[in-house]
Amino acid sequence: MSNSRKKIALVTGASGQDGAYLCEFLLKKKYKVIAADRRSARNTNWRFQFLNIEKNIIKEEIDLSDLGSIVKLCKEYKFDEVYNLAAQSFVKSSFTSPMSTSDINSMGVLRLLETIRYFSKKTKFYQASTSEMFGNINKKLQDETTLFYPRSPYAVSKIFAHHMVKNYRDSYGLFACCGILFNHESPLRGEEFVTRKIIKQATEVSLGLRKNILLGNIYSKRDWGFAKDYVEAMWLMLQQKKPDDYVIATEKNTSIKEFVNKVFKLLNLDIVWKGKGVNEIAVLKKNKQTVVKIDKKFFRPAEVEFLKGSYKKAKKKLGWSPKTSLDEMIKIMLKAELNNYNFNNK
Repeated sequence: MSNSRKKIALVTGASGQDGAYLCEFLLKKKYKVIAADRRSARNTNWRFQFLNIEKNIIKEEIDLSDLGSIVKLCKEYKFDEVYNLAAQSFVKSSFTSPMSTSDINSMGVLRLLETIRYFSKKTKFYQASTSEMFGNINKKLQDETTLFYPRSPYAVSKIFAHHMVKNYRDSYGLFACCGILFNHESPLRGEEFVTRKIIKQATEVSLGLRKNILLGNIYSKRDWGFAKDYVEAMWLMLQQKKPDDYVIATEKNTSIKEFVNKVFKLLNLDIVWKGKGVNEIAVLKKNKQTVVKIDKKFFRPAEVEFLKGSYKKAKKKLGWSPKTSLDEMIKIMLKAELNNYNFNNK
């Protein structure tokens, strides 16, 4: 490849949290960025607008359930790198839509791999794997050698894709990597995800726009990082001499209950927890207003109680480590949420 030619990257699921941050990152690296989404997501441009990159990316349509649309795009652009972030990624929805979740998350990846294998063998491929694949395990820190015990159709579908990437790497010599990313959040997180839900609704409570937040299992623990840090790790994986798989995490975890405490504290609201089980509530000290309730409908059919990842390999081989602490990330998310309300109420 001549030095005068820009590298061309395809980002699938580009309008999502990770996709938007990755597009921004690649633009800064002087890539030509093709931001691809399914038709129904193409009007979801608010993240591109938030990052002020909408005019700098090339938007295309892709349907991972349609091999033809994938082949057409790959033939047209001859990608140097493909980052597959497209997925049905909301765990709870995978229980209600297991077949469509599997078609996109499993077979969609296979279609991408087959396309690269036949039409673009030199293209480097990144697959977004997930810590949800580990499920219920007793290991204190999960790493690249930890066995999988999936607890949702989402996790099962991602394991199929994860192993298929490894198989194509070993069988056909493709430069294909999986990033096993633990939970990562930001102001660009969708409102259906628990961190953004807590941030948004606690802000509404503080502004007198809402009475309380309804949550499910507040004792499940997650390893939460900052999405903007994590997209750099994706890029680093494709810059190595040899393809490999990496866990990206912070080696710390926090319960949802602790997360709630941190958010309310930063909003200068003192809360006290009372009761047990589904009757547990959080109330404001100053006026005894109930601000958090437990609702059974937010529990998963099969819960994952504990996730905490080791980024030792990523630090050693990629030179990557998390830059943003959980407290800093919450501050960033709260600031963006408050700015959003201030902007909308001018």
